[in-house]
Amino acid sequence: MEFPLVFMVSSALLLLCSSAFAKTASPPSPPSVSLTPTPAPAPAPDYVNLTDLLSVAGPFHTFLGYLESTKVIDTFQNQANNTEEGITIFVPKDSAFSSLKKPSLSKLTSDQLKQVILFHALPHFYSLADFKNLSQTSSTPTFAGGDYTLNFTDNSGTVHISSGWSKTKVSSAVHATDPVAIYQVDKVLLPEAIFGTDIPPTPAPAPAPEIAPAADAPTEKSSADSKVSPQSSPDRSSSFRIISLGIWSNVVLAIFGLMVMFL
Repeated sequence: MEFPLVFMVSSALLLLCSSAFAKTASPPSPPSVSLTPTPAPAPAPDYVNLTDLLSVAGPFHTFLGYLESTKVIDTFQNQANNTEEGITIFVPKDSAFSSLKKPSLSKLTSDQLKQVILFHALPHFYSLADFKNLSQTSSTPTFAGGDYTLNFTDNSGTVHISSGWSKTKVSSAVHATDPVAIYQVDKVLLPEAIFGTDIPPTPAPAPAPEIAPAADAPTEKSSADSKVSPQSSPDRSSSFRIISLGIWSNVVLAIFGLMVMFL
């Protein structure tokens, strides 16, 4: 009976030692770490198609035709969608081009025509309220660069534009959502760097029609006749008197001669 008792005591001691060893050998549990969720990426801005905007508005077909023929549409499109600055475009209506008699864009070289079209945009997005600050600057650079600048004047909310050669104003906002602003203007913007400072004068008003004289009003000729007739009348009467005296004197001399002959 002593052997089983010793065996049971030994087994119990072995179990206690193995559990204690397991507790000391187990690695410490890692501390709890709170993970911050990664923010979702910002949605990409909507792609702005300038051709579609100008096709449905306006009519701006003439300006759009120049944009495409000079390849300036690619420059504007890239500025609108691939930069943080955005773009501001001033678009003349078709009637502004048809009323452009002098100077004519048809006489420009291809490079000059491209500069004229680039002259109609600013390399930055400007809302209508921003032009009040632009009016306080001397000039604002355009896409044409160099001396191709525009001057702005804010007159009680109406934006006036001077190119040095032509003057116009913003008549309406076609699209004004960042990054693209498109404003309609009344005239084609002609840069002074190409056309000089010889601004054509404003045409003089038509002369007022001459008023015909009244029917009973004396004409100039009749007035002249009336001035001459009083002077001519005395001349005729005096001539008549002289002729009459000459006749009577001849009669008297004839009678006197006859009397002498008979005596």
